[in-house]
Amino acid sequence: MAAIELISPRSPRVAAARRLARRNFRGKERLFLAEGPQAVREAAGHRVAGQATLVELFATPEAAERYAGIIEAADRAGARTHLADEAVIADISTTVTPQGLVGVCRFVDTPFEEITRARPALVAVLANVRDPGNAGTVLRCADAAGADAVVLTDASVDLYNPKAVRASVGSHFHLPVAVGVPVERAVEGLKAAGVRILAADGAGEDDLDAELDAGTMGGPTAWIFGNEAWGLPEETRALADAVVRVPIHGRAESLNLATAAAVCLYASARAQRTPS
Repeated sequence: MAAIELISPRSPRVAAARRLARRNFRGKERLFLAEGPQAVREAAGHRVAGQATLVELFATPEAAERYAGIIEAADRAGARTHLADEAVIADISTTVTPQGLVGVCRFVDTPFEEITRARPALVAVLANVRDPGNAGTVLRCADAAGADAVVLTDASVDLYNPKAVRASVGSHFHLPVAVGVPVERAVEGLKAAGVRILAADGAGEDDLDAELDAGTMGGPTAWIFGNEAWGLPEETRALADAVVRVPIHGRAESLNLATAAAVCLYASARAQRTPS
């Protein structure tokens, strides 16, 4: 382990990590926090262009013993590891009940042009999604459904917001994510890459079941998901090849954003994996 003594709460390293809870400092340093064993484990094994993503790790002695494999992976990644008491971890952490591990990671977003050059088959586009928990959960759903990329428009929440990072449960490190892309540019670039654009909207003219029955969802597809409170504006809906609603067969008024995204992404994944 890189450190054998408890780090002081007054250490500049602790102060620097604490500041990463604020967006302006994250953007300035291009660093963010990953909390808990799952996120730290994924960060420790992640690299971008040969450079390790995890640069620093704070762990309580108990967590260091319990998650010895993660500490070893952090050391192999070249991360500076600090033992810290629970008060220090609580000071750095943004959770009510920290799990004893907090990693400092380099930004992992991917240029949008790299995503389109790869000719993706399944993409989630988050347009004007403001809730960080929703954004992180949709990222996790896209990862689970086997999507090739996620795109956050310039009107959406910060990808590195601590709540978004926690909600993704490590999926930040699993698939390319582009940030700050105007929705018009996202649609134009994806269409040029041969991707069909579907806008998910509860008031959509087309029904998801009907799309599946018609066999129209087997090709490369990007789903646009909007703000949970007010959905997609008309100008964004107009950019799509089709506006699709998830059918409500029971008495529920609607689905929340993350649930609707999971249904849509898995529907596309199933269609793309079904022989013609």
